Amino acid sequence: MINIRVPATSANLGPGFDSLGIALDLYNKFSFEEISHGLEIIGALDTEEDSDNLVYTSMLKVFDAIGYKPKGIRINIDTDIPVSRGLGSSACCIVAGIMGANKMAGSPLSQEEMFKIATEIEGHPDNIAPALFGGFITSIMEEANIYYNKIDIAKGLKFVAIIPDFPLSTKMAREVLPTNIPYKDAVENVSRVSLLISSLSNGRFDLLKHALKDNLHQPYRGKLIKGFNEVLEKIYEFKALGGYLSGAGPTIMAIINEDDTNFKKEMESYFKSVNYNWKVIELNIDLDGAKVI
Repeated sequence: MINIRVPATSANLGPGFDSLGIALDLYNKFSFEEISHGLEIIGALDTEEDSDNLVYTSMLKVFDAIGYKPKGIRINIDTDIPVSRGLGSSACCIVAGIMGANKMAGSPLSQEEMFKIATEIEGHPDNIAPALFGGFITSIMEEANIYYNKIDIAKGLKFVAIIPDFPLSTKMAREVLPTNIPYKDAVENVSRVSLLISSLSNGRFDLLKHALKDNLHQPYRGKLIKGFNEVLEKIYEFKALGGYLSGAGPTIMAIINEDDTNFKKEMESYFKSVNYNWKVIELNIDLDGAKVI
């Protein structure tokens, strides 16, 4: 049996739309086994047909690429990453399926080859790269090529996922974005991405509040999320270093000092006072990415 663990990811980090992503220590676990015949998937969503399961369809991409034909497949899925919450659940399934298929076939593909297949399935690498490689990663697609670079973050931070009790589909979050944006907005975002990367690398965490602002997606997607602006205000009221919309949302991510023991309690108390059944989870950066366990 093949056992694989894949971390959650948080993409964009404010201004880094479709280019920045970070892996966090919240995991889905998968087991794969070649059986005599058929397809068995345990732990998938009840609304999902086995043959359409993203883990399985990602496996098929690998089998087609390398010419491997399994007799049958059993997949067991143990999920801690919530679906459609902006924490990279789809990238997690894609990476797991590709790694599981590669291992089942005798590991003919390199990590870079798996990365390329996974990105082709997902359509962009911002979640795929950190899910596979771990850490904080910047990535771009240029025609058929994918380029990425892992960036070291200074010590002293924790991430806090503030997870609403409702999903937001990536499709809807994409549709709300404008076709064109003002030149000034684009320039501001480029400046903020530069400031964000340097702030995280150099430990200038006092600059994060300014660096995490965004013009490209948060103002539009925030309107789809009940309480978005109010929660962002509370994040800073409770002494967070920064806050941003995680991926397509609706999860809002706060960045706090690693020794801050009050933030989570204060957020939970606030949500109780306004009758929001939202979860607050403290997370650390995962530096390893997906791995066979």
